[in-house]
This record gives sequence, C-alpha cells and structure tokens, in this order.
Amino acid sequence: MATLGARIKELREEKGVTQRELTEYLNYKTTRSVQRIESDEQTIDHLQVIQLANYFKVTSDYLLGLTDVRPVKSLITASLDDLF
Repeated sequence: MATLGARIKELREEKGVTQRELTEYLNYKTTRSVQRIESDEQTIDHLQVIQLANYFKVTSDYLLGLTDVRPVKSLITASLDDLF
C-alpha cells in the first residue's frame, strides 16, 4: 500500500506540477517541506489533506491509502449539471 507521501508525489508528477509549484500552492516557505512530506518525514494536518485532495481531484480516502479507487472527478469540484 502506498503511503500518503508517495501518493502526493505520484499525483504531483502526473499533473506535471513541480515541488516548487506545490510549495507555493500550500503557502510553504521552502520546497523542503514538500520534499519531507513526499518522503514521509513530515506529516500534514487534515485541512491540508482536504486541500490536496481537491487540488488533485481525488478523495481524501485515496490520499490516505484507505482506498485504491481514484475517482474521475471529485464531487466537491463537480458542478450541479454534472451530477444530474
């Protein structure tokens, strides 16, 4: 089972986002924080899990390794037209 850090790294690379860009998105001061998160040396709080789930359009369950199912579109970002 992939770790939170491994999943964040995988999703970041798939999206074509650099560690620097993710650092800016998360409002961190240095890329070292993102490096530490991706190597599971640093944890993130539940609000950051939600923020990253929305950013990568996956569920928090997927990020946390509770499921391997990756949704095509996050319900949080789906429009009402897409739901009906």
